[in-house]
Amino acid sequence: MAALKKGRNASATSKPWRSLALILIAIVALTGGMFASGHTTPRLGIDLAGGTSITLAAVPEAGQESAINKTNMDTAVSIMERRVNGLGVSEAEVQTQGDRNIIVNIPKGTNSKQAREQVGTTAKLYFRPVIATELAGGGAAPQPSATGEPSAAPSGDKADDTSGDKASDGASEEATDGSSASATPSSSATAQGRAVTDALKADESPTPTDKASPSASATGGASDPDAKLQAAYAKLDCTKESVRATAGDGAKATDSTVACGQNSSGQWQKYILGPAAVDGTDVDEADAVLNTTSGAGWTVTMKFTGEGSKKFADITGQLAQKQSPQNQFAIVLDGEVVSDPYVRQALTGGNAEISGNFTQQSSQELANMLSYGALPLTFREDSVTTVTAALGGEQLQAGLIAGAIGLALVILYLLFYYRGLSFIAVASLLVSAALTYVIMALLGPTIGFALNLPAVCGAIVAIGITADSFIVYFERVRDEIREGRSLRPAVERAWPRARRTILVSDFVSFLAAAVLFVVTVGKVQGFAFTLGLTTVLDVVVVFLFTKPLLTLMARRKFFASGHKWSGLDPKALGAKPPLRRTRRPSAPAQTKEA
Repeated sequence: MAALKKGRNASATSKPWRSLALILIAIVALTGGMFASGHTTPRLGIDLAGGTSITLAAVPEAGQESAINKTNMDTAVSIMERRVNGLGVSEAEVQTQGDRNIIVNIPKGTNSKQAREQVGTTAKLYFRPVIATELAGGGAAPQPSATGEPSAAPSGDKADDTSGDKASDGASEEATDGSSASATPSSSATAQGRAVTDALKADESPTPTDKASPSASATGGASDPDAKLQAAYAKLDCTKESVRATAGDGAKATDSTVACGQNSSGQWQKYILGPAAVDGTDVDEADAVLNTTSGAGWTVTMKFTGEGSKKFADITGQLAQKQSPQNQFAIVLDGEVVSDPYVRQALTGGNAEISGNFTQQSSQELANMLSYGALPLTFREDSVTTVTAALGGEQLQAGLIAGAIGLALVILYLLFYYRGLSFIAVASLLVSAALTYVIMALLGPTIGFALNLPAVCGAIVAIGITADSFIVYFERVRDEIREGRSLRPAVERAWPRARRTILVSDFVSFLAAAVLFVVTVGKVQGFAFTLGLTTVLDVVVVFLFTKPLLTLMARRKFFASGHKWSGLDPKALGAKPPLRRTRRPSAPAQTKEA
């Protein structure tokens, strides 16, 4: 029998406990992380936990078929996600399906009627005059200049009239119509133009100016704030997400209201806003443009409808006569201020240009959001599925029972066929199950992974894939014993060939799971993701647990002696007697005759 090669392989086989210690440390670390995160169970999808699934199909108006594109669909997803999260459902999922469908999954029995109302309507975009604004928390703000223009740190963006009105977003933005070169941003303007999509999280609005008294006269026809509105403004703490989500709830377009927005420094500001002067549907289109003529850089141009042009000219004419911050108008999307440019003169002509320190990305995002407020793109409700928590629990129980039955059948087969070796296989299955459970529990809060019914099916299929790897290795070891080798050499000689087979098999399974995950959407991705995850874990368990454990067991008398219950009995396997070298018998010497 050939001796094992000395070197790195021999060293690795002599210390299998290193691999076992490594995987044990990994399990302990992951388990500790799971308990530290407070999420000790995998996050369940709506088909298991109960909830509402809404499928929306984008429907363009006549002549606007090109409005259905990836940019606008992504914008719609951002708005819907913000709305659903405003319901207090942090587990909600909003994602596109195909090129014109949006799927909204809201787990845990959220009111389906309320959810449908929130996600099924177009974004509510308004242009409202600013009555008062200050930093959330009552931070001091600079005083307005005597000329009525923003001071060194103006609270609002600036808007001037040119043939393409220019409205600067952020503390330093100015609005002018593009044909007039006389209107230029104030030298004090420094704030970066804020994109609307950024405002959904933290975008910039004008830097706070002096703390305008809520009793100041409202521009644009707004009346002085009443006591109730002043009280709401005084109590408004925009630094709290729960407060921002409910600020201005119930206010109609014709009402004055309070709102929150974020400035270029990432600080939250609160506002008192007058009645809506221009509706988002009055914006015909908005585009991000690189203005090389005036050197303003990236700007956002707006084109208003005929009625919108008149409204915008009226409100900017009134605002231009006011002092800061009442010479500003706030662009309000779903109750949140995403931009508040200031103006110096009436903007007539039906065009406006918002300028500031925009980047290409931020200007495009703002243009997309402005367009979406008036986009000829609506959503048709294709289907609404509500799963009760009880039904979800029943489906989860059925999935667990199916998994338990599959696991029991695999274990019974291993016990019957492999006997003592089944101990190693069962231990490996338990380690794989523990790793799968802990990782799934951690992936919930980390990447939003939700365990749905197809994912449970993927985990059940993985039981067979994992057991198959053990069987490949065990059969290779048995083949070596049939060739007449003792157990310890058989374990080491069988490993290289078994390893290649296991890697090829798992690679094919992982490739299939990856392709399935990429080309499918919705719940089928849960099956593909789980299948891919368990396939990777199968390789980890076989290399770091199954093989080292079998190496240790081969040193035990029970297995090394080939006990009949070990599953490695040479007689039961039909082993050949060991080959022994013998000398050929010498031929008898022939007598030579003289």
